[in-house]
Amino acid sequence: MSKRDEFIEQMKARLDEWNAEIDELAARARQASDEAQVKYEEDIERLKQRRDETRRRLDELQHASEAAWDSLRQGMEESWELMRKAFRDAWRHEPPPGGPPDVSPDDRPDSRPDEGPDRQ
Repeated sequence: MSKRDEFIEQMKARLDEWNAEIDELAARARQASDEAQVKYEEDIERLKQRRDETRRRLDELQHASEAAWDSLRQGMEESWELMRKAFRDAWRHEPPPGGPPDVSPDDRPDSRPDEGPDRQ
């Protein structure tokens, strides 16, 4: 598998993980206080927008010529970083009632700056 194909597959897997994490945040929002629920919903909407932008960039990347590959890859990595930060911020709200304490954003795998499509 070429580096390009490998990168694309990694980003597809990341999108799947983001979808699952958005679903988890939505479940947490349903159990949160009214104030926290509003914050969750705002964050979830931002996450969905960033996810959709990342998906659009991935589609461009899949159909790009070799000459455009480096530029589009850089844009994809920037999208990944923005999404990582958005998830880190979204997890800062209160935990669900009776649930475990919220995981520190720095302890979540997606918030570690040394991890990512090219940092493994």
